Amino acid sequence: MTKRHQATSANVEDYWQLFVNRRAYVLQSKRPHPDSGRYYYFRPKSARNGEQLSLAPATIRRHLEGDVTLGVYAMNPATQRCKWIALDGDYKESLKHLCELQWELQQQGVEAALEQSRRGAHLWIFGEQPLLARQCRLLISGLAEKLGIPVKGAGTAEGIEIFPKHDELKDGDFGNAIRGPLGIHRAISARFWFYGADYNLDNQLAFLKRVTKLSEEHLSALVQKLGQRSEQVKKEFAPAPQWRYPTTQRQFSILDHIEVRRKAGRNWVTRCPSCAASGRDRSGDNLAISVDEPQKYICWAGCSKEMIRAALGCPIPERREAVYAIG
Repeated sequence: MTKRHQATSANVEDYWQLFVNRRAYVLQSKRPHPDSGRYYYFRPKSARNGEQLSLAPATIRRHLEGDVTLGVYAMNPATQRCKWIALDGDYKESLKHLCELQWELQQQGVEAALEQSRRGAHLWIFGEQPLLARQCRLLISGLAEKLGIPVKGAGTAEGIEIFPKHDELKDGDFGNAIRGPLGIHRAISARFWFYGADYNLDNQLAFLKRVTKLSEEHLSALVQKLGQRSEQVKKEFAPAPQWRYPTTQRQFSILDHIEVRRKAGRNWVTRCPSCAASGRDRSGDNLAISVDEPQKYICWAGCSKEMIRAALGCPIPERREAVYAIG
């Protein structure tokens, strides 16, 4: 049985300052789904009026003491900013890749804290102040490209996941939550700690407070540096454009090829064709399709657009040739 840790008011305050960027949150279910066996997350609602609850210090205390398991959102849609960047790796070489990223970040003057996880690890970078999500994503994707580390969903089913997962959110959107650190994972009733400090709440939170925070100026400079490198690589390796006639073929629409099952917020939810081809997605809810912009869709299990299109028998055409209008 996991040792119970008593949380103090100071622990709760420190946790709030480090990880809470908005009042929306999720909780991990205490029982597995009867079909999948997975411990899903849900947004808690008031038993009195059914309204979604806002995060309160009492919930953080219960999380730290192991009564519930909290999931926190990276982005605040009111500002498009996040207090932290989290990298999640749960594949075979993920710990190695996250350590490589941690070392590379250190060479760039950015300190990152490595957290244990069930199947790999999480790497956390904290902002001196809330940072623009778009720049956070550019930093990590740029470093991953430089090191040859795969990013999940960017043409591969396995790779690190970057939180925040979006450059921007519309008002009312939630984005993606990640398991809050220092809580209990319900699937194995275990608590995961950060490397670098003794395994108790006081020392862990004191360690995280000491981690050097990334400033907006430093982030902007790093993104600009990576952008210049990326442009140089493109100039060196981009193939010469070739002529071909423009096509009038109708644009692909995924809604022409699948049957949606239900609507959840701003998304249609249904079975992922790529998961189904691999005998997965038994619950039929891995694929989310934007209601307003159906060309935007994502598989929560990590299948890329290329994999989904291929499973539908409509592979994405190769884009090695440039298209020019002919007068």
